[in-house]
Amino acid sequence: MGTEKIIFYIFAFIVVFGATMVISVRNPVKAALYLVLTFFASAAIWLLLEAEFLAIVLVLVYVGAVMVLFVFVVMMLDINVARLKEGFIRYLPLGIGVAVLMAVMMIMVVGPEYFGLDKIAAPERHGADYNNIREIGGILYTVYVYPFEIAAVILLVAIVAAIVLTLRRRPNTRQQRPEEQIAVKRGERVRMVKMSAEERK
Repeated sequence: MGTEKIIFYIFAFIVVFGATMVISVRNPVKAALYLVLTFFASAAIWLLLEAEFLAIVLVLVYVGAVMVLFVFVVMMLDINVARLKEGFIRYLPLGIGVAVLMAVMMIMVVGPEYFGLDKIAAPERHGADYNNIREIGGILYTVYVYPFEIAAVILLVAIVAAIVLTLRRRPNTRQQRPEEQIAVKRGERVRMVKMSAEERK
C-alpha cells in the first residue's frame, strides 16, 4: 500500500467520522464544528485527486463563509436541545434507510467502471507545469461561457432583490440624509435661544 492510499484512507475515515458526528451529536454548535472538520478532510481528498480549485473553493466558500454564518445563526437562536433529543430516536430508522439508499446509489454511479483511477488525471499524464485552475478556467470561459454568464446574472438579480427588500422604507423609523447633512451651513448648526432668568425660591 502506497503513501497516497494511506493518506486517502486517513482522510476518508475523518470524513465518515465527522459526518456521523454531525447527525448524531446533540449540540448544534458542535455539529457545525464537526461539519467544518468534514469539509477540511474532503478538501484534502480533493487535493489528492489534483483538484486544487475545488479544494480551495470548498475551504473558502463553505468553511470560511457558509459555516461561519451558520454557527453565528445557531448561537444567536435559542434552540430547544431537549426537543432535538426527542426527535432523533423517532427519525432514526428513516435516516438509516435514506443512508443505505444513498450508499447503494453512490456504489452504482461512482463505480470503478465509471469513476476509476484510470479516468482521472494522473501525475504521469502531464508535466510539472500543469495547472488545474487554468484548465477549469479555459473550459469555463469557452465551452460553458453562456451558462456561466446566465448564472452570474441570476446571482446579481438575487443580490439586488435582497438589498431592495432590506432597504424598504418604514414610516416610523428615522434615517440619515447625507445630502442634507453636507449642505448645512454654519448658521444652521448652532441656534442661540434667549430665555429669561428664573429666580430660585
